[in-house]
Amino acid sequence: MEKARAGGRRSVSTIVVRPAPGKPTRALVQVGPLTIPAAIGRSGRSVLKREGDGATPIAAMKLLYGFTRGDHVRFLRTALPMRRIRGDMLWCDQPEDANYNRLVKAPFKPSHEEMLRRDGLYDICLVLDWNIRSRRRHRGSAIFFHLIRPGYEPTAGCVAVSLKDMQRLIRFFRRGTTVRVI
Repeated sequence: MEKARAGGRRSVSTIVVRPAPGKPTRALVQVGPLTIPAAIGRSGRSVLKREGDGATPIAAMKLLYGFTRGDHVRFLRTALPMRRIRGDMLWCDQPEDANYNRLVKAPFKPSHEEMLRRDGLYDICLVLDWNIRSRRRHRGSAIFFHLIRPGYEPTAGCVAVSLKDMQRLIRFFRRGTTVRVI
């Protein structure tokens, strides 16, 4: 861990996500001395990430900012910029649209994902810089670090951890922390 402090908390510069033994949709997330279980994409990991392939990109991605569902998660200690999710927040996953891989506002006709989910996956949702600052069509959208489904079910390409683990880890995160999937 770095010695730099953000509001009295230590921050980390790199989070390592490595495959868990025996299951291509599971991973181990290492943050400093902590190692926690995680779920990753239903197609495992890939260096050739494409829209809709269900793979988690093998890459180094910066944490940009996050979202929280304020009516479910009241207080988070983190140096990472966070926004409260509203009902009109959507994420465009339509490669042909000019807003591809961007937050958009409802009503919005092209293909999108709702940020205010009923299943709780985005109660805490951190945005990774995969195909955002340097966007290319069909390279994949909405690669987030978010909460897991029961039983660590695979994601559509994101990295997911339990609420308890996210609450433990997020206090060490800041804008620019690198999530390195290997």
